[in-house]
Amino acid sequence: MRIAIMGSGGLGGYCGSTLARVGEDVTFIARGGHLEAIRSEGLTVKLPSGEEFSLDAKATKDPGEIRPVDLVWLCVKTYDTDAAAEQIRPMVGPETMIVSIQNWVDNEKRIEGIFDPGHFVPGVSYVNGLIEKPGVIFVRFAGMTSFGEINGSVTSRIEQLVGSLQQAGVEVESRTDMPSFLWDKCVVICGVGGAKILVRQPMGPVLATPETTGLMIRLLREGVAVAQGMGIDLSPELPDKMIEFAHNRIPPTHRTSMFEDLLEGKRLEVEALNGTLVRLGSEHGVETPLHFAVYAALKPYVNGGLATL
Repeated sequence: MRIAIMGSGGLGGYCGSTLARVGEDVTFIARGGHLEAIRSEGLTVKLPSGEEFSLDAKATKDPGEIRPVDLVWLCVKTYDTDAAAEQIRPMVGPETMIVSIQNWVDNEKRIEGIFDPGHFVPGVSYVNGLIEKPGVIFVRFAGMTSFGEINGSVTSRIEQLVGSLQQAGVEVESRTDMPSFLWDKCVVICGVGGAKILVRQPMGPVLATPETTGLMIRLLREGVAVAQGMGIDLSPELPDKMIEFAHNRIPPTHRTSMFEDLLEGKRLEVEALNGTLVRLGSEHGVETPLHFAVYAALKPYVNGGLATL
């Protein structure tokens, strides 16, 4: 497949590089020092196992330089979705898949507001990585990545995508319940991420303290209640299962991408995450006091600005 990675940070850099490593034709869209480093020195990826690999990678800052591809991998922040969707136009042909691996659940409407229906493929990824320095991706946690058609059908393009990623060594699956599974991920990142940001600690100390574990569980329960209030079929067991998963799979040093953005003084996705959860709760008669606390605590930093810790 010919693949373009729009958003070549932790997730896009990891998935794109693993696909390029097994022979897929991948071009990375990047900018600034990261772009220059990829062009001059290649792209290096450090995996959670300690393995490290480098490859000569094609990279550009201009999607207009790339003719239509089979797959556009969209890994930008939610606040950049509309601008990124406009920028990828030159790469989208009649059969191009636009695979959105982003936070929140409304990306289909935003992308299909620009392109014809049928291009959009939703994805959910439990991969945590970052740009350690220009040209170097550090993957701290590589969990499951999931794809599926929004209508629940099983298609050859999903099978091809999953097969390519399996060949690349990525933990991947196809699903027929993507609308509810997208909500599952959003509840998790708002709840787990919200707890860690409020107490300014990574996963280990949060789980080691009963009160902060309780905070995380209550945030997760609020998110489930909002989804259920909207008619989304989420299991009430999700909070307990997530805590068990965190104990068994997530490194104690794990911090969410929004936590990292807060520490680095970058713009935050809190409006699209906890803020939207609060607003949807209000619209559907579900109280969300803890998510409101997360939203209010982060609101002063929504457009960037270094937090004093």
